[in-house]
Amino acid sequence: MFDIGFWELAIIAVVALIVIGPDKLPGVARTAGKWVGRTRRFVNQVKTDIDREIQQDELHKMLEKEAGLDEIKQSLNEGLETSQYSFEEEKDYLVNAIDDAQIEPGSAAEKQSQAEDFDDDGSTGLSDPDKTVKHERT
Repeated sequence: MFDIGFWELAIIAVVALIVIGPDKLPGVARTAGKWVGRTRRFVNQVKTDIDREIQQDELHKMLEKEAGLDEIKQSLNEGLETSQYSFEEEKDYLVNAIDDAQIEPGSAAEKQSQAEDFDDDGSTGLSDPDKTVKHERT
């Protein structure tokens, strides 16, 4: 904090010895030491209090973020529940459709035969792809 070297301290000690005197110097040094100690403890206590406040503020911010994350998790869980419900409905619909198709095998075969109309010669009645005329751009 202060840039005081050995020679500065020696000069201060000599001046104090001359001004205060050799008989009162030990008492003054003891009192000065007490005040320096109290000042250091006070500064350390203030630093500790500031650090504690900063930590509490950080924890408070983290808790707020976590609360926000809880809300997001809750909304996602609600979305999953509704989508799971719609998946269950779709699954039930598909299972019922498969069961209905297995119960009526004759009707499916009739539909297939109606969809494939063949000519007498076995062709489908569509033109031969090799004989198809292609139009070119000019």
